[in-house]
Amino acid sequence: MSTFKAPKGTYDLLPPRSASFLAVREAIAAPLKNSGYGYVETPGFEDVKLFSRGVGESTDIVSKEMYTLTTKGGDELALRPEGTASVLRAALQSNLHKLGSLPVKLWYSGSYYRYERAQAGRYRHFSQVGAEAIGAEDPALDAELIILADQAYRSLGLRNFRILLNSLGDKECRPVYREALQGFLRGLDLDEETVRRAEINPLRVLDDKRPDVQKQLVGAPVLRDYLCDACKAYHEEVRTLVTAAGVAFEDDEKLVRGLDYYTRTTFEFVHDGLGSQSAVGGGGRYDGLSEMIGGPALPSVGWALGVDRTVLALEAEGVELDIPAATSVFAIALGEAKPAVFGLVTELRKAGVAADMSYGGKGLKGAMKDANRSGARFAVVAGDRDLAEGVVQLKDMESGEQDAVAVAGLVAEIRARLA
Repeated sequence: MSTFKAPKGTYDLLPPRSASFLAVREAIAAPLKNSGYGYVETPGFEDVKLFSRGVGESTDIVSKEMYTLTTKGGDELALRPEGTASVLRAALQSNLHKLGSLPVKLWYSGSYYRYERAQAGRYRHFSQVGAEAIGAEDPALDAELIILADQAYRSLGLRNFRILLNSLGDKECRPVYREALQGFLRGLDLDEETVRRAEINPLRVLDDKRPDVQKQLVGAPVLRDYLCDACKAYHEEVRTLVTAAGVAFEDDEKLVRGLDYYTRTTFEFVHDGLGSQSAVGGGGRYDGLSEMIGGPALPSVGWALGVDRTVLALEAEGVELDIPAATSVFAIALGEAKPAVFGLVTELRKAGVAADMSYGGKGLKGAMKDANRSGARFAVVAGDRDLAEGVVQLKDMESGEQDAVAVAGLVAEIRARLA
């Protein structure tokens, strides 16, 4: 038993379950790669001010959940709690917005960190796949990202998820709503911290999950009643495009999300089989974030989908992913045949065939158990006599049939049978 354990709120990803996580990442990324999105990777830590300015001082992420540190040189850094601010920072730093036509389309995958109360579906270290379309204000981009996420989930076999959709208005109409909402909130019996939040960003109070707060919010002003004509038209076009693509959604006037940078379109993907942590992903438009972090005006939209929660959602639905066996051929050397068999395994790998072999000098019985556990379609068994005759024994692990195959033609024979 090791002296050390994974930190609280984290997990180790190990075979065979890790294969599901890889499959989910690949499935989410696939429609993005097919739609003009290029891969971006950013550091695991950033200047703490990148998140305090962009995500928002009033958010739980910044005020309570960020892992921060001071370097020996005195720099204040934070482990990244989300991906959008980092990706936009990277795009600005490299002037991607000046290199060609907009939008700049990027996708990413990685680990993120938040000091949250650990529970099922909520971890302090978690994995996401995200997408950002930077530098264009177009309802078709908002709709595109919603549709691509829906496509990714359905390609995995996920069915029991819902898409929630709302508009948060823009710098023209949201201040009017903000003032009306603050006036309403000042008349409620709220704790000191919530009162402070209401003064900094009152929309965040709508996102409060506590029943006693939600009860008091009945009758609160509704944002849709305050949207300007431009925001109404923009949101209606998003709705029309998503509907035309055959993607169902629910209008949710209370949907705010937990980040301050969102404007206009905001959306969330929820799965009712996950209990209180029902969100599996979400995103929206963030037209002012570039300016918040010192860049030019670059209206943008994006989302992040949780790999961890998507796996939990698949398990809740009983969906079993079609994951091919990691090994196609398992080789077993008997007697003094190990060098020759090792060479054959190397040849198979070079030819693109997933191959493994028995190690540690096991006998035939123990090595065949390893072959069965590997999930390989074929087992190659060779002893001194076989090699002297220029053959190996090739066994089909599904049918049990076994025949001698010439060493010189083994790779071609296996590739043909696998095809």
